[in-house]
This record gives sequence, C-alpha cells and structure tokens, in this order.
Amino acid sequence: MAYTELTEPRLRHTVDGGIATVVIDHPARRNAMTADMWRALPPLLAELAADPAVRVLVLTGEGATFCAGADISGLRASAGEAQDLAVRAEEALAAFPKPTLAAVRGFCVGGGCQLATACDLRFAEEGASFGITPAKLGIVYGASSTQRLVSLVGPATAKYLLFSAELIGTERALRTGLVDEVLPAGELDKRVAEFAKVLIGRSQLTQAAAKEFAAGRAERAAYWAEQARGSGDTAEGVAAFLERRDPRFQWTAGPVEPA
Repeated sequence: MAYTELTEPRLRHTVDGGIATVVIDHPARRNAMTADMWRALPPLLAELAADPAVRVLVLTGEGATFCAGADISGLRASAGEAQDLAVRAEEALAAFPKPTLAAVRGFCVGGGCQLATACDLRFAEEGASFGITPAKLGIVYGASSTQRLVSLVGPATAKYLLFSAELIGTERALRTGLVDEVLPAGELDKRVAEFAKVLIGRSQLTQAAAKEFAAGRAERAAYWAEQARGSGDTAEGVAAFLERRDPRFQWTAGPVEPA
C-alpha cells in the first residue's frame, strides 16, 4: 500500500489490490477544494494512470462529505483562475484511462459535483445532496463541464441545476442519471469496493476503448481494432469461458494516447 500526502488541506491516496483511492481531505471546509488541491489533482492522476498496479480509481471525500465545491476564500483573488483550475482537474479526471468511481456521501456541490460527473460512475449514500452552484456566484460554468453534465442527465435537468443552483437529493439524482446506485447508510464503501473488484477482473482493453467511444472519439476505432488484434485478450476471454475459469487478460491501460 502506497500513500501520498500534501500539506493540509490535501489530497490523500492509497493503492491497494488494484484499487487507487483518492480522498479529498479538507474537513474544516466540508472538503472544499483549494487552488493547491485543484493543481495537485492532474499530476496525481497522471502518476496513477502510469502505474500498472492501478486498475480502478475511486474518488471520495474524508468523513461524511464528498466535496462542498471550491474553497470560496480562494475565489476573491481570481474567480476565473479558480474556474480554470477546476476545469483542468475535471478534464484530467475524465481522461483517466481506467474506470473511475465516485463514492459520494453528504454534500456533492459545485466543484465537487463537477468532479463526480467527470467520473465514469457515481455511487451515493442515502441522504447525499447534489448541486451545481455557479449561478450563486455569477460564474460562467465551463463549456466542456456543461456538455458533460448534459450528456449525463439531459438538457432539462442540466438547465434546472445550472439555472437554479438548488440542491437535489439521491432519489432525484438516481432518477435523472446523475448517480448510478444509491446505498443505505453504512453500505457505500462495501459496495464500491465490491464493484471495483468486479472491474479489476474484466478486460482493461474493453474498458479503455469503451471510455473513448462513450466520449465520442469514434475516430479512434482503427487504433482500438489494432490493439485488440495484438493483445490476445479475445482469445484468452473465449478460452476462459470454455474452460470455466477466470480470464487472465494481459492488455494494460496506460496514459491517454494523443488524438
């Protein structure tokens, strides 16, 4: 198990059993992201993407809150700079080449919701609250962030969240597609760990290609066809099925290939 710690407030991470867990740790402000935390996230993700021991990434918050957004005290100096940092961190998370899961409890608001929507899947504990709040601050939400939200929940729900800055609960979040599963109190971590282990046993080749195609990168079809031909994963998957054993896939995802 490996740890990385920054000065308080900080991002912490562990790598254990193929699962990298990144923890947003700023409990004094409900895990709000400071400028330094936004800056730290892209290089941390690059490090984890290049680590062959990492098969799945889980993003969560310390204690009873996922992330209450950006640390407002840092916005006074330059709201535009803070938004740019948030978008860069979000894009780095969205581009992570391996499956990413957000484990959400408590508040998932503003920049926190921005990070959660950049993950591939979101698991939430009952009682969590979601909101995107730039309309309270007169901030223009980023174009790529808005498009990602629309692709996830549809234009009507995206407009509801962005226009009003109101919070919604897990029932509506599940109904609109903002979250994928809602768990009773005390069961979130167990379910996320179990699902992460399922993903570890599946083909990274399939997962990485699916991430790019789902993001609209159809021009990469030839690249992925070439990867499939040379990987041997298809032959291994078929053999494992016929032999009634777990497959031993060899293809490993790494840093994102340039477009």
